[in-house]
Amino acid sequence: MNDITASAKITPLATALMARRGGDADTSLTLMAQICLLVCGVAALAVSAHVKIPFYPVPLTMQTLVVLLIGMAYGSRLGGATVLAYLGAGAAGAPVFASGAGILYFAGPTGGYLAGFFIATIVLGFLAERGWARSFVTTAFSMLIGIAIIYACGVTWLSQLIGLDKAVSIGILPFLYGDALKLVIASLGMPLAWSFVNKMMK
Repeated sequence: MNDITASAKITPLATALMARRGGDADTSLTLMAQICLLVCGVAALAVSAHVKIPFYPVPLTMQTLVVLLIGMAYGSRLGGATVLAYLGAGAAGAPVFASGAGILYFAGPTGGYLAGFFIATIVLGFLAERGWARSFVTTAFSMLIGIAIIYACGVTWLSQLIGLDKAVSIGILPFLYGDALKLVIASLGMPLAWSFVNKMMK
């Protein structure tokens, strides 16, 4: 499959938005669609934070997978707004994180990873808007960049709490196998994600 967007006849949200800027009716519809997509994205992130699948060497969580899909399917602006809304809901006390809530949660060991979700989503959306999602290879490479950003932010913060060596050993190494699997799943799942986005835009 050389061109997954062509074969599925669907496009990332950013492209759809650009194509719909011709009139007031389309703009209103697009705004409503974006609100619906944002709410769906926040809900998906919240649910994924509590989903754990037995895997070696640590349980497989779905949150990184959802972050990758939102970044590539929503684009940088809506993707970033969706993750920011999710983080805001958690900071306000909503039970959307894996364990705990509130503003102090960001000072804990996972605070860096949460910041990484936001940055990675914007970067992935930026790449998707510039055609990096047109093939499985470039999509997978984009998502690899996204995962690297999440790791970098997470370990940088975690190392301030427990030291760099320990941060790498418990904050990266146990998750490599699982994240490699999620990268493949997310890359293969992009046509389905774009199909959902485009249906919401109609």
